[in-house]
Amino acid sequence: MERAKVRDLSGKVAWVTGAGTGIGEAGAIALSAAGMQVVLSGRRRDKLEAVAAQCAGVTRIEPLDVADKDAVNAVAERILAEFGQLDVLVASAGINVKNRNWHNVTLEDWDAVIRIDLDGAFYCCKAVLPTMKAHGDGLIINISSWAGKHVSVVTGPAYTAAKHAMNAMNESLNMEAGLHGVRACAICPGEVATPILDNRPIPVSDADKAKMVQPQDCGEVIRFLAELPSHVCINELTISPTWNRGYVAQAKSQLPPD
Repeated sequence: MERAKVRDLSGKVAWVTGAGTGIGEAGAIALSAAGMQVVLSGRRRDKLEAVAAQCAGVTRIEPLDVADKDAVNAVAERILAEFGQLDVLVASAGINVKNRNWHNVTLEDWDAVIRIDLDGAFYCCKAVLPTMKAHGDGLIINISSWAGKHVSVVTGPAYTAAKHAMNAMNESLNMEAGLHGVRACAICPGEVATPILDNRPIPVSDADKAKMVQPQDCGEVIRFLAELPSHVCINELTISPTWNRGYVAQAKSQLPPD
């Protein structure tokens, strides 16, 4: 049987939020290398400019706080006005806070996490959905988390709730928009060596970071999803380190020594 060809992404348009660092940065670079025109959004222009310098082909910078619904709609409108299409959305903007557990998370920090990690993704999906449906094709990639599948003290209630909700939101997109040719995938990474780790209450060592999934690994997954034929939908994809710290701790507590 002949192997399926990857989808040609040349000239297609991707909008990546959270593009200044981490998974968003890696996804933008990978999609650009595949021939896409990439619009980079994030809160810090200097970070976006550094990412744009690493991208091949056409890139545009649109600074954005995804928690601002009006700003999200304005960016989407500018993208459509300039390019006339929007083929891929990578909703990667996300934060967590250091004081994240029930005994120390503030109401303000809860609101900040929910506004960016959940509401921001919803605003972006909502903004691109009409044009994708009208075009009869489109891919939405929501960057969720291992915390969207497994409840853990490590990530705290706000982040865990936001990512569980993102996964449910993502599947509702497939249920309602799949008949219009729109696909949505929630990528659920385990620990990835990105700057969000710097907000952990317990610092992560460089040695441990080296064993984690790297942002570039996630970038290649994003490109893989975008290159799949339009009749294929991967609803949810989990990626985690082979050396999974959660599994290691459980194994050490339950298994006899070698």
